[in-house]
Amino acid sequence: MLKRLFWLTVGMTIGFATSFWLYRAIRETVERYMPEHIAEEVSSALQSLRTQVEKALAEGRDAARRTEAELRAELGARLEG
Repeated sequence: MLKRLFWLTVGMTIGFATSFWLYRAIRETVERYMPEHIAEEVSSALQSLRTQVEKALAEGRDAARRTEAELRAELGARLEG
């Protein structure tokens, strides 16, 4: 169980760090090569994408928690019975 938690944490950390780095790199590139009004539109689109990704991650975490609770309940029932 600790191994899974460790690797889940490592994976999430790498994923968040990569996402942050990629978001920053794309934003800097957009600002460097695009006219101001287009950069604002792209920035808005990236913000919308970021919001959608955050919502998807939250839904994924909730689903994982529910599934884990179900599995723990099933395991508890097997151990008791």
